[in-house]
Amino acid sequence: MTFYVGILDGSDDVWGVRIPDLPGCHGGGPSPAAAIADATSAAREWAAHQKTRSVPLAEPRSLDEIRRDGMVEFDSDTETMVLIAVILDKARLVRANISLDAGLLETIDAEAERRGLTRSAFLASAAIDKMTNTG
Repeated sequence: MTFYVGILDGSDDVWGVRIPDLPGCHGGGPSPAAAIADATSAAREWAAHQKTRSVPLAEPRSLDEIRRDGMVEFDSDTETMVLIAVILDKARLVRANISLDAGLLETIDAEAERRGLTRSAFLASAAIDKMTNTG
């Protein structure tokens, strides 16, 4: 997992996050947590799109590097720097043997079927959500 610096700003029920190292990538929502979650999803999609075009991703910069960059606007009085997790797909599947309680596995299978997903797709989606959800 890679972390990019995002800049969170907003108030009341309008919040946004922009990611300086991923030009044009941003997220928004009615709360800081929702905006960060949306930015996390947008960053994953942004990275996947760049990969399909064979465009390498910029190396993530540190908080201090972003602060020192004169081209990045940041107002410490009204904005906050946050870390946005990006999980990059490797485009290859790997078989994994895991052990789960039988009741839990039955529940996972039922929920995956209800959503029209395979067990693997459901578990991968749940893991990504758990690792990247800040709420």
